Amino acid sequence: MKSLNDSFKLSNGYSIPCIGFGTWKVATGESGAEVVRKAIESGYRHIDGAAIYGNEKDVGAGIRASGIAREELFITSKVWNDDRGYKTTLAAFDRTLNDLGLEYLDLYLIHWPASSSRFADWEQINLDTWQAMTELYKAGRIKSIGVSNFLPHHLKALLGAEVKPMVNQLEIHPGYLQRETVELCQKEGIVVEAWSPLGRERIFNNPLLIELAAKYGKSVAQICLRWCLQHNTLPLPKTATPSRMVENTQVFDFEISAEDMQRIDALPVTGESGLYPDEVTF
Repeated sequence: MKSLNDSFKLSNGYSIPCIGFGTWKVATGESGAEVVRKAIESGYRHIDGAAIYGNEKDVGAGIRASGIAREELFITSKVWNDDRGYKTTLAAFDRTLNDLGLEYLDLYLIHWPASSSRFADWEQINLDTWQAMTELYKAGRIKSIGVSNFLPHHLKALLGAEVKPMVNQLEIHPGYLQRETVELCQKEGIVVEAWSPLGRERIFNNPLLIELAAKYGKSVAQICLRWCLQHNTLPLPKTATPSRMVENTQVFDFEISAEDMQRIDALPVTGESGLYPDEVTF
């Protein structure tokens, strides 16, 4: 990846811009729309959202205010846990499309897998949800489909489906490289997106990352994003600050050495959210 205009290629041949702009906790109302508009103005063409964020109307308003042609943008949303299942997924998709004010989505994800900790028929719930998404994909209402927070045992059934997941969005950042899941996805041709690629506050105080930021003349955030890209994962940073929007795109003019990548990889688990797919109660 050499610029913000570069893309990952999905298994169906569709292109997805190599850095996305996350909209979790983006405000509602005019201020939220303005954040999205400024992100697009800063060069982002990949906007990552979700129904549960509660701001899809404002994300849509920001997209329209940007003045950028729809076909130049890559827009993602996700079906929330309460709407998993065949009919409820179809209805949830219609609500999302209506709220965003769009005619189609570029990517639609199952936000979290149903798991055995909450459902005896967890695998069937995921398959029913996937069936609805597959039909929407075949109808052309979604250009690509995938999952989020799916571990290998959640992915197993979907890998045998007529249409396999094209994306898996996972929590990934220095101090939390989900190596087993990432390796499986990449082996299966599934593009891995990294949510929370900057981790939590502890990441910014990490001595190694501070050292490397000074070495490369970059910020800790830029080290984190570059690390994601060099692991062939697609980072989804989020910020409401215009200067940081721009900073988060300036990660193509340097490369972390193999030795320093190994040092980052060896960091102990740190900065993670504590949200584990088989343990969440929502």
